[in-house]
Amino acid sequence: MAGVLSQSLGAVDRAAFGIDDCKHAGLARGAEARRIDHGGGSELGHLAGLDVDGRELSLAVLVAVRVFVEWPLPDNHIYLLAYWCLGVAMALRFADPASQLARTSRLLLGLVFAFAVLWKAVLSPDYRDGRFFAVTLLTDDRFTEAVQLVGGLSDAQLRENREYLTPLPEGAELLAPPMLHAPPRFRLLVLVATWGTLAIEALAAGLWLAPLTRRLLVARHAVILLFCLTTYAFAPVAGFGWLVIVLALVTCLPDDRLLRALYIATYAMVLLYSEVPWASLALSGLG
Repeated sequence: MAGVLSQSLGAVDRAAFGIDDCKHAGLARGAEARRIDHGGGSELGHLAGLDVDGRELSLAVLVAVRVFVEWPLPDNHIYLLAYWCLGVAMALRFADPASQLARTSRLLLGLVFAFAVLWKAVLSPDYRDGRFFAVTLLTDDRFTEAVQLVGGLSDAQLRENREYLTPLPEGAELLAPPMLHAPPRFRLLVLVATWGTLAIEALAAGLWLAPLTRRLLVARHAVILLFCLTTYAFAPVAGFGWLVIVLALVTCLPDDRLLRALYIATYAMVLLYSEVPWASLALSGLG
């Protein structure tokens, strides 16, 4: 079992090498590049020589079936998971699966953020004017404690806001309509969530789709770590965060031990966000 695990982890490490048409090799010292190439040649050659009989596509097919069965309601990251599984299967068909897998991860990350920016900045006026986050934060029960803690709304104000946003039957009117409470802290929360999210996603799209340089390599990973540590403290979609982390982790160089440790720690932090009601505990402590 230990030997199999060692080989599996080694294959993942070597799969991270060769991203951007092996430009990472130019960032490493020549001796390091030769050592990596020598150490991974036999295993990658074995992978490339496999007789492809469709088994590599099984995970992609299973995820695609889930998308089909739950259409049109699957979470966004389920679509990304399907593309990722398909990319892994396709990478195994190339003579150099390591390079293909790393390139697939980079392009998926870049395109995911690029399409997110397209939807928010171009196709959704209700996002640009703040309505999306204002309504979502007020009506989604999963944000209740965070809105009270960060947005400064009391429990009574939040309930009244939800009554205000509840649609009435056609032609109906309330004799005493509820008020909409929007204190400065809540308006600031909506502003930061709207434009902060758009800014970091646009930066991530540009960094992951741009040609690689040494400085760009550091910036790519920094923006992913920042995105995951901030976004998933509030967004209740840990699965998306974990998948983004895995895609970025695949592109790490084999000797990037600190960077890989940071990704593992971030993975654990996203898990902590999803399992520990930090906002509720903070409210209780302040109360």
